[in-house]
Amino acid sequence: MKRALLSVSDKSNIVEFAASLVKNGYEIISTGGTFKMLKEAGIAAIEIDEVTKFPECFEGRVKTLNPYIHGGILHRRDKQSHLDQAAELGVEPIDLVCVNLYPFKATIERTDDFEEIIENIDIGGPAMVRSAAKNFDSVMIVTDPSDYSLVLNAIENDENSVEFRRSLMIKAYEHTAAYDSMIANYMNKRFNDGMGAKQFVVGKKVMNTRYGENPHQKGALYEFEEHFSKNFTTLKGEASFNNLTDISGAVKIAAAFGDENAVCIVKHGNPCGFAIRDSLLDAYTEALKCDPVSAFGGVVAVNGVVDKALAEMMNEIFLEVIIAGRITAEAQEVFAAKKRIKLFEYGSDKIVLANDAVDFKHIDGGFVFQDADKVAADEISNAEQKSKLSADAAAMKDAEIAWKVASLTKSNCVVYVKDAAMVAVGMGMTSRVDASQCALKKAEAMGLDVTGAALASEAFFPFRDSIDAAAAAGVKTVIEPGGSIRDDEVIAAADEYGMALYFTGVRHFLH
Repeated sequence: MKRALLSVSDKSNIVEFAASLVKNGYEIISTGGTFKMLKEAGIAAIEIDEVTKFPECFEGRVKTLNPYIHGGILHRRDKQSHLDQAAELGVEPIDLVCVNLYPFKATIERTDDFEEIIENIDIGGPAMVRSAAKNFDSVMIVTDPSDYSLVLNAIENDENSVEFRRSLMIKAYEHTAAYDSMIANYMNKRFNDGMGAKQFVVGKKVMNTRYGENPHQKGALYEFEEHFSKNFTTLKGEASFNNLTDISGAVKIAAAFGDENAVCIVKHGNPCGFAIRDSLLDAYTEALKCDPVSAFGGVVAVNGVVDKALAEMMNEIFLEVIIAGRITAEAQEVFAAKKRIKLFEYGSDKIVLANDAVDFKHIDGGFVFQDADKVAADEISNAEQKSKLSADAAAMKDAEIAWKVASLTKSNCVVYVKDAAMVAVGMGMTSRVDASQCALKKAEAMGLDVTGAALASEAFFPFRDSIDAAAAAGVKTVIEPGGSIRDDEVIAAADEYGMALYFTGVRHFLH
């Protein structure tokens, strides 16, 4: 008779799994709460201390760390010397190990009590998982309740191959690696400001992308905290690597204004249109005016529900991707005939952001890691007026929009907003003056009037020349961090032109 050891924290479907194992000729060994649940369900099971010949002790800290357990798991069935020694020691084989680990994540989310947190660090569980995974040639290791049906199918249909057990082994080591990484990251966050001697970035695979940034590169999407699995739905098409990076930039901007009806258009990672209006249809119409040429083949993020009327407007040009809170069935019908368009939604009335707490970027030989940048809720309200002239409420709203869009756009960048719509943007330039001039030239080419607009720069203006250019274009409000050694010249220029100038005191580089 084969033996299975079941010891799980997540007890989903464990009774049904155990019952099926018994039907397939397995004897069940179990521990603690799992044993109690199986016994209450009427399933024959042997309590762990009958095997270990040693009582569970130290308030449950030690129960499976025992040669009768690990010897039963680890001894090689293909070596006679191992079989002889197992017989000599009275170690019986364990052929299947089903273990998932103490709920460390749930504990740190629920409490800050360090003693309780320490007690929810699993020791015996990872040891059994690693032992069973190491001996996958003979032992099945099961760490995920969603795999129970696969395991039973393999047992019942003579498909318990070494290749199948190897796939379970890989998943098991991923499981323990992620678990230990979570503990190490938590301890570094608690005691080392999150910047420990080692930093672990762990993601769960969602899907392969068709390729990476280019066809000769492999690519895949990985998620934190099941963000995509729970929130992101593909309605039409297949998200590429580049689509996903563009979507990330677009939704962050579109959702940066709470529940407001905002639409952001992105091309190659940069915003080329943005607007807030009373209706999403009007927001899209205004956003498109900023740069309809770049919008062709772009990504549109809608902070709300795409209905039939909006879909019909969008369908007038080629858009590669539409991402929204929801896209109605009627709207999807409008897009059905277009083969190349891709539709995605969050299944909510608004865009759902993960709001990751950390950020990192690959560099040659490693990565740089930091706290995620965010525009604080009070950065606009607490911005310091530096000019003699103050801005009215409408101008400050434009300044807020420009400031938030600038914070989420590649440096060096400047953003011009008028009547809650972006009318010009210059981004990713080596000079802030170049960014300003590029934005204004593009606005002129698009026939957009910048007069009365608010201008935001995500970092300080080092010279007054950008203010000179803004004044020539008719800008009336400027918001920037301040901090240049020539701030006085910039302030004097703003007063000279009768402009309202505000310093936030916070820089938002995005490199």
